[in-house]
Amino acid sequence: MAGLPATLRAISAFVRGLGHVLGGLCTIHWVFPRLSPTERTERVRQWSRQMLAILHVDLHVLGEPPAQGPLLVVCNHISWLDILVLNAAQPTRFVSKADVRGWPVLGALITGAGTLYIERESRRDAMRVVHQMADALRAGDMLSVFPEGTTGDGRELLPFHGNLLQAAIAVNVPVLPVALCFVERDSGQPSDAPTYIGDTTLIASIWRTLKAGNVRAELRYGPPQRAGGMDRRTWAQVLRRDISAMLD
Repeated sequence: MAGLPATLRAISAFVRGLGHVLGGLCTIHWVFPRLSPTERTERVRQWSRQMLAILHVDLHVLGEPPAQGPLLVVCNHISWLDILVLNAAQPTRFVSKADVRGWPVLGALITGAGTLYIERESRRDAMRVVHQMADALRAGDMLSVFPEGTTGDGRELLPFHGNLLQAAIAVNVPVLPVALCFVERDSGQPSDAPTYIGDTTLIASIWRTLKAGNVRAELRYGPPQRAGGMDRRTWAQVLRRDISAMLD
C-alpha cells in the first residue's frame, strides 16, 4: 500500500495531461489560424508550462532564452519531455526524427506546432530538411535541433551529427547551445525518471515520470555563436564540447 499514493497521483496526472493534450489539439486546429505569430508563441509557452505543472516537473532556467530569430538552437537530447521543457522557456519550431509523428496523440500535437520531420537514416532526406530549415531561418524563424539524433542517458553526450548545422552555415545565422538535465527536486541528484532510451517505451517513460513526482528540468542557455569559417563537422564537435562543459 505504500506505493498507492504515488500511483493515484500518477493516474490523476495522466488523466489531466490527456485532457490538456486534447485541448491543445483543439487550439491548434481552431484557434491558431486566427492568432498572430506572437500570440501563437505565447499560447505554446503557456500550454507547455501548464503541462509541466500537471506532470509535476519543475523548470529552472539559467542564462538568457532567445528573444527572436533567425536562430538555430542546439540542445542535448534525453527524453520526450525535452520539447516541452524548451517550449516552456522559449517556443521554437523543432526538427525531429520522423517516428515522433506516429506517437499516440502527442505526435499530432507536435506536428500541429510546425515541426519539421527527418528520416535520420536517409542522407537525401537530411538535405531536404536542411533546405527547409534554411528557408525557415531566412524567414526569421527560431528552430531547435537535437544533434545527437537520438536520446541519451543524460550523463554522457552521444556524438553530435553536423548535417543540420549546414542550414545555419548557409544562411549565416547564429547557433545557440543549450544544456538540459533532469534532477530530483529535493536532492539535486540526476533523475532517470524521464529517460527514454533502449527498450523503454514512450508510455513506460511517461508513467515513470508521473510516479516520480519530484523531477526538476534544468535548462542552461549559453552564448550564441557563429560558424566563423568552421565546417559543419568541426562546428558540431565545438558545440558538443561547449554543451558538455555547461552540463558539468
